[in-house]
Amino acid sequence: MKGKKLLSYIVPPGKWKIPAFTFGGLFVGMILYTFYVSNAVSYLSDDPKTCVNCHLMAPEFATWQHSSHKSVTNCNDCHVPHTSFAAKYYFKMKDGLGHATVFTMGTAPQVIKMKEAGIAVVQENCKRCHGDLNQKVSTIEVTRENNLHGAGKLCWDCHREVPHGRVKGQSSTPNAKVPTINSPVPAWLKKIRKK
Repeated sequence: MKGKKLLSYIVPPGKWKIPAFTFGGLFVGMILYTFYVSNAVSYLSDDPKTCVNCHLMAPEFATWQHSSHKSVTNCNDCHVPHTSFAAKYYFKMKDGLGHATVFTMGTAPQVIKMKEAGIAVVQENCKRCHGDLNQKVSTIEVTRENNLHGAGKLCWDCHREVPHGRVKGQSSTPNAKVPTINSPVPAWLKKIRKK
């Protein structure tokens, strides 16, 4: 009985059924197509090729590819938290939606800089992989907390070239060879566009 009552709230009355289901179907279809075109499932993986789905990341990918970190890490090893499965995918989702919004709106900066949350994650991951090596350098405490208070350093304050070298935006690696994703445009539509 409760199911029928609930259904009566969801299903529109007689003459509104067809328009409501049509617009609902179009809305769901647009969302599914957006997921397909954006290759959204690829973002669940740790494959570095996923990071260059957005061409703005080509310099970062190219410089990482020629670094000492390439053989032992991928993008997610450094740029997402590893405290739990939920924290990792929540951060990836939040960061990815931010990146997608900036890219879609055309407001991406020429030089990409990490936000505060990203800085904290990368610093923690340096410590996670390198253990006690980066805890103390003479009298300087290498922690994000001390750095925020002006008393400490971050790992890349000294290791500035690791692992991305001198990336100064899209123009720093103009001829970088980076993997490209397959086009989501169906072959029949490409033929129509050529005509």
